[in-house]
Amino acid sequence: MPIRTTRSIVRFSSEFVLSGLDAAQPAGEYEVEQDEELLEASITAYRRVATYIHLPAIAVPSLTRQMVSIDPDELEAAIAKDRA
Repeated sequence: MPIRTTRSIVRFSSEFVLSGLDAAQPAGEYEVEQDEELLEASITAYRRVATYIHLPAIAVPSLTRQMVSIDPDELEAAIAKDRA
């Protein structure tokens, strides 16, 4: 099945924690990728199959970067908490 990847930037104004990450992450902008697979149906539809966050934050200088699989619902909850 064909896979498409969508990229977005999320901004946190304070540190945040997501399961699967080693520690709390500092405030900043983070690149997030979502992989979706095409569903076999009479209409065009996609289903999310994976969500990743790139660490460290975009503005943080680093020799290494990593992409970590995360729960998209947990990410949305962390974004909502940060905005509250």
